[in-house]
Amino acid sequence: MTTLSKKEIEPGRRVALGILGVIQAAYAFLAFWDLAHRPDDQVRGPKPIWIPVILINWIGPTAYFFVHRAR
Repeated sequence: MTTLSKKEIEPGRRVALGILGVIQAAYAFLAFWDLAHRPDDQVRGPKPIWIPVILINWIGPTAYFFVHRAR
């Protein structure tokens, strides 16, 4: 019988973290894809500013999708 050290992650949690990582990567990819295909006049602020913002996990893509569109 082996015991888990505090540094090891249980298999169920490892799978959950993997799924969350894939979802986050897909969310960021969709934000980058939208930014690349949207005309400049439909984006609030300069497009290059949004690139580092989108790289912030979860917050960046969410900010892009809820704030970026010019009114």
